[in-house]
Amino acid sequence: MTETIEDDVAIVTGASSGIGRETALALAREGVDVALAARRAERLKELADRIEAQTDAEALVVPTDVREEAAVEALIETSVETFGRLDILVNNAGLVVGAEIENLPTEKYRAMMETNADGMFFATRAALPHLRESGGTLIFIGSYAGQYPRSYNPAYAATKWWARGFAQSVAAQTGGEIAVTTINPSEVRTEIAAQTGKSFKERFEEGEAVEPEEVADAVVFAARQDNAMVSELDLYRRDKFDNF
Repeated sequence: MTETIEDDVAIVTGASSGIGRETALALAREGVDVALAARRAERLKELADRIEAQTDAEALVVPTDVREEAAVEALIETSVETFGRLDILVNNAGLVVGAEIENLPTEKYRAMMETNADGMFFATRAALPHLRESGGTLIFIGSYAGQYPRSYNPAYAATKWWARGFAQSVAAQTGGEIAVTTINPSEVRTEIAAQTGKSFKERFEEGEAVEPEEVADAVVFAARQDNAMVSELDLYRRDKFDNF
């Protein structure tokens, strides 16, 4: 059974492009007020203007580096103070570094871990009291890489395995007070680059890979569940297992 999410409040991290941008737009079209978090403030402002011009939702711009604990706490606090509640947190911000372990510089490894793991932890920790109060939904953008071995970027894959494990354990800890969902897409046509150095948007033609709008639709679907909870939702390109 699904329910309306109109008048709900959401925070979307990594909202300046790709999955985060399309997720914010999709939620706003459902009538959800959205706090937009990312480092690129100018892009967030452009997105906020589009949301308020094209939908009835309100958009709040909160430039945030999810690697910074205090900044994430300020994001949650500012959003709740502005909108009065929090119903949906979309942990989307992520960084991809593809390299063999012996060639992965420590600073790139740490940046990826701080973004993909610490950022999700900081946001979840700060948001949980508010999500418990609203009986809301906590959504993690995972990855196919968090389900199967990934030879060319094992450190990145490990961050996505971490996200899945963290999400499932938070679901266990909250005991049904909130819904916790992990969405696992395979390649998504965004600015993110793979091992080839080309972005997925450059590498794949339209229709050959998952589109960011499809991930956004999955987020809306998960958020609209009433008594049930979407634990995990996999979105793979259709030929993903051809040469598995």
